[in-house]
Amino acid sequence: MADHRYRRYVAVGDSQTEGLWDLDDAGALIGFADRLARMIDAHSPGLRYANLAIRGKRVRDVLDVQLPQALSMQPDLITVCVGMNDVTRPGRKFRQALVDLDELHRRLASSGATVVTTTFPDITRILPAGRLLVPRVLEINDVIRAAATDHGFRLVDLYYAESMTDPEVWSPDRVHGSRNGHLLFAAAAAEALGLPGSNHDWALAGAGVTDHQTFRSRMYSQLLWTQNMFMPWIWRHLRGRGAGHGRVPRHPELAPVSARTEAQ
Repeated sequence: MADHRYRRYVAVGDSQTEGLWDLDDAGALIGFADRLARMIDAHSPGLRYANLAIRGKRVRDVLDVQLPQALSMQPDLITVCVGMNDVTRPGRKFRQALVDLDELHRRLASSGATVVTTTFPDITRILPAGRLLVPRVLEINDVIRAAATDHGFRLVDLYYAESMTDPEVWSPDRVHGSRNGHLLFAAAAAEALGLPGSNHDWALAGAGVTDHQTFRSRMYSQLLWTQNMFMPWIWRHLRGRGAGHGRVPRHPELAPVSARTEAQ
């Protein structure tokens, strides 16, 4: 049984870790990292947790800003999920992003903390336009898997998980996880950490899986992606602003999970 007696957990990354599309009854974000923190605290009370993730951030942002903040808290557990904003960004900066990702992994490994990282799913099965991004997704996933092997990170491999093809796992834009998606992401991380009661069920195809969407459904997904992702991104790019411009982390400092849960 893996050691699950963590005391200081810091999450870094972009919108997935920030928790977009996973809301509580009051409309506040939750997300897989919050859910994972609660699961850990339920098994071993006393966990302190911080979430530094901000939507729209790229690998370099995490390397330069979030990572130093995270390491200053001396965490014994770090989750990192970042890179999709580099994958989707046009231009030649993707190659540098992979170099930055290697450096991020190296610094995480030298921290002494348990590190959980994740690959990206096969987006061609959930988003029509995903075919355009296949080469980059495969390449960044190879970098992430290699880092997990070389540095002993706990790996959540979403790419081959049948559950990731279920429309219920994704928000209408087919890019961010839905509430159900965040529940599965948290369960996957729990398995990677060997938490009591965890298993591989999160990766299995559910009753609602549709490997082949209808033409109308696929076109609707494409329309939503264009409206909610591509066009806003173009507008922000022209203005020189990212999705996270002016935003601050939801949980910038370590605090007891129990206190945050009671406050929500």
